[in-house]
Amino acid sequence: MAFTRRGVLAGAAAGLLGATTLKAQEATAPAPGAINEDQLGELLQAIGLKPDKQQQRYDFAFAATLDEQKWELSMSAVLSQDAQSVWVMAWLDECPKAAADVPRTALLRLLAENDKLGSGKFFAYIPNNRRFVLQRVVANEDMTSAKFKMILQDLGTTVVETYPTWSVAGWNATAAPAAGATADAAAPANAAGPANPASPSANATRAAANDSKFQAPVKK
Repeated sequence: MAFTRRGVLAGAAAGLLGATTLKAQEATAPAPGAINEDQLGELLQAIGLKPDKQQQRYDFAFAATLDEQKWELSMSAVLSQDAQSVWVMAWLDECPKAAADVPRTALLRLLAENDKLGSGKFFAYIPNNRRFVLQRVVANEDMTSAKFKMILQDLGTTVVETYPTWSVAGWNATAAPAAGATADAAAPANAAGPANPASPSANATRAAANDSKFQAPVKK
């Protein structure tokens, strides 16, 4: 059987194309235990939450407890566009409208805290409604209700632990801590509009409402 140079090159090109296509298919194939958009909502319900779907995003209230202090947090969960990861966010304080009311040292503390968080967690700012969020990005694989509950608990605990860092009320020593007020700003496609958590106090329940879908913050 005679082999020509053209035939060898054509065969090599075909093999390379096939290998590239296979790798591309493997890269886009769902990981074992990955969930889709509907399953994300089902997972939240399985944990005992009441998610409210807003386009691709699920908004829900989540209780976090640390040192006998209970917080009612507004959270959201959404799949990334390529469905390879799940983004979970806890909604924090609203940033002051005036730039002069935003101390540079406070923002530097947030950036410094980002370096310490780890586990895919980081602070971010949502300009659409001028709110800070604490986010965590996790790989969309081996998802179970137990695993996802641990992810939410970890994020909630971090919110409580970092309260002095992200609390806007604490930026100004003369500012009175707010009991909380609902946010009127409309949420963007991948955002929600919770209100400020209540100020710290022993044996208190702190809450952050998520737009008008949950009750206003109540300090008990």
